[in-house]
Amino acid sequence: MAKMKGGEVIAEYLVKQKVPFVFGICGHGNVGILDALHAVRDKVALVSPRHEQCAGHMADAYFRVKHQPVATLTSTGPGSANMVMSLATALSDSSTFMAITANVPTSQANRAPFQELYAHNQADFAQVLRPVVKRSFQPSRVDMLPLALRQGFDTMVTGRPGPVNLDIPYNVFQEEDDIELPPLSHVHGAHRPSASETDVAAALDLLSQAKRPVFFIGHGTTLAEAGPEISKLQQTLGIPVITSPNGMGCVPADDPLTLGFIGRNGAYPANQAGRFADLVICVGTRFDDRSSSSWHPGYSWNFPSTKLLQVDIDPAELGRNYPPTLGIIADAKVFAAQLIAALPKRREITREGFAPWREEVGKWQAEWEAFIRPNFSAVTTPIRPEYVVGALIDVLPDDVILSLDSGVHHNWFMQFWKPKRSQSMLNSWGYSSMGFGVCGVLGAQLAAPDRPCVAVVGDGGFMMAPYVVATAVEYNLPCVWIVWNNFAWGAIRDLQYGLFEGRELGTAFYKGNQGPGGDRYNPDFAAWARACGADGVTVTRSEDLRGAVETAVKNRRPCVIDLHVDSEVRPPSTGTWELPPIPYKEPIFGKPHRAT
Repeated sequence: MAKMKGGEVIAEYLVKQKVPFVFGICGHGNVGILDALHAVRDKVALVSPRHEQCAGHMADAYFRVKHQPVATLTSTGPGSANMVMSLATALSDSSTFMAITANVPTSQANRAPFQELYAHNQADFAQVLRPVVKRSFQPSRVDMLPLALRQGFDTMVTGRPGPVNLDIPYNVFQEEDDIELPPLSHVHGAHRPSASETDVAAALDLLSQAKRPVFFIGHGTTLAEAGPEISKLQQTLGIPVITSPNGMGCVPADDPLTLGFIGRNGAYPANQAGRFADLVICVGTRFDDRSSSSWHPGYSWNFPSTKLLQVDIDPAELGRNYPPTLGIIADAKVFAAQLIAALPKRREITREGFAPWREEVGKWQAEWEAFIRPNFSAVTTPIRPEYVVGALIDVLPDDVILSLDSGVHHNWFMQFWKPKRSQSMLNSWGYSSMGFGVCGVLGAQLAAPDRPCVAVVGDGGFMMAPYVVATAVEYNLPCVWIVWNNFAWGAIRDLQYGLFEGRELGTAFYKGNQGPGGDRYNPDFAAWARACGADGVTVTRSEDLRGAVETAVKNRRPCVIDLHVDSEVRPPSTGTWELPPIPYKEPIFGKPHRAT
């Protein structure tokens, strides 16, 4: 055992766990650990963005790209309160990082010192974070740190991943004790529960009885890195695959059996396959309201008429919204491998048996292509959204990491983006946090320094975190931000138009608060980038888009592209979405089908 300060215990354990980065911002509450981090700066780099929420989104995105957790560091009070958004985002999408927050010194607890929350319990900040973390630990002495650190890292990556909070009184960073560092914690993917032989046999029984099966995969498949196994099943059996946004890239995007996303802003073939399927094999994803057309039968799914085989590592997700015909607690990669291994013994399950189903799916694909494709080549000013997505598909390299923010642009990318790799399309899906895509691209770039990292973000979301450009310049991160500039909170403006007879209030930006019909207003985003020391360019013509993006990626410098996009073109709904009690809308393309 060695005499160590609390800050040294934390720093040395981060080294032992091979955590390469701490994303955080200094404050009086965490100044006591900065010297310990200085001592290990060659092994653990402190990256300091200009806002704590950004630090959390960076850590979240880092894990989504690399599947290795990092840590954040924030001070007492407001600094740590700024972490609520990013922790909620990570928890909602089964991502993870270690959020180290500082608290008031133990000797002053319950005396209302600077920035203590004490109205209900002393040093009660952890209670703020408990709803948005998997677990909050509060070691109040140096000798409590080793166990809390080990348990915290274990908790983050076992079962369904989720962020963990380590809330530490700031005297503990400087106090000393005789300490032995704990053993190494678990790593993500080390524990992979499998299905029983009985469950595998039952799953194959369901498949053998099906005529129109589909896979529905999501972030659990991505986290398990089960893409190769699901792709093999897709090819071996000839079964279509529907993906959630966080499952995109797991199976080949250019395969005609990869149908894309489902729900209101999903692809028409995906919704049709969901409506007409007789078996849905759901692996590592949720039936949330957006991927289920608010659970209205016939719009995306037809349970219980359709049989449901649901596989998830989290028992709480089995049957949350649809009771499964068969529910299995298992890791996505292991379960898919078990199916592959068992298939040769079930000769009645053949690719040829699903040929009529593939023909039907192919017709839906052709109908959808005929409807959408003309707009991908339409040259307009301002630029059509489809043209933007198509241009980026053409010019961005196959290894690009796309970081998407919340907004109307995200709906277009859910429908039409075709990622070439897993872990390369980053979405705030469960919590839909504005700022995630803006900030997350920095963490993605640190996780994959040799790959191009491009954020497509709304003008509203970018204005919530424009300081990211300064951080990119400061740390020499060649991120590219494409600001989808439609001079509005476009997604909400579209809802307001559609649900309230075209009336608009508070959803678009006008100079001098003129209101509808007035001059549209936004800052000059390209000038902002140049003021930070980055590149900045404004694109208003379709003909200029491809060249601007190619140049930005090639230059390997921080860059903002202020892209003026037509705000009057809306994503074609192929399912529905309800905001009760407001009546929901029927699909623009396609129509519901109720199975009997």
